[in-house]
Amino acid sequence: MINWTYRNREITSIEDLPKDAFGFVYEIEFDNGMKYLGQKYLIHKKTLPPLKGYKRKRKTFKESDWLTYTGSIKDPAVKEKIKMGTIKPFSRTILKVCYHKKQLSYFEVKYMFIRNCLERGDYYNSNILGKFFKKDTKN
Repeated sequence: MINWTYRNREITSIEDLPKDAFGFVYEIEFDNGMKYLGQKYLIHKKTLPPLKGYKRKRKTFKESDWLTYTGSIKDPAVKEKIKMGTIKPFSRTILKVCYHKKQLSYFEVKYMFIRNCLERGDYYNSNILGKFFKKDTKN
């Protein structure tokens, strides 16, 4: 698997990222020339039931699968090709490290508009926020 890069440095563990990072906005380029832009959480929070005799629910934190992540492309045909290895990631770049959910959502949308994901033919992204769709940008 190709490692992530951030500011021209290879990222191999969560310690290579800034402290207190919540997630990041990324761009994956595949060997067929297509790209995908999205966001990824670094840590997942899980709520567990309370221990016997207690009322407060427990919260645990676990590192996500970000090291092996290949994007959240919705197209089932493309997803299958990635799973089978027909299409492989060529580069995985972290564009922006974010420190909370709202910041992560904002910068994902910002980069999508800056890079014109919906109007260009070399991005797998099909919509932004479920409001702006690739099909609506065509004349």
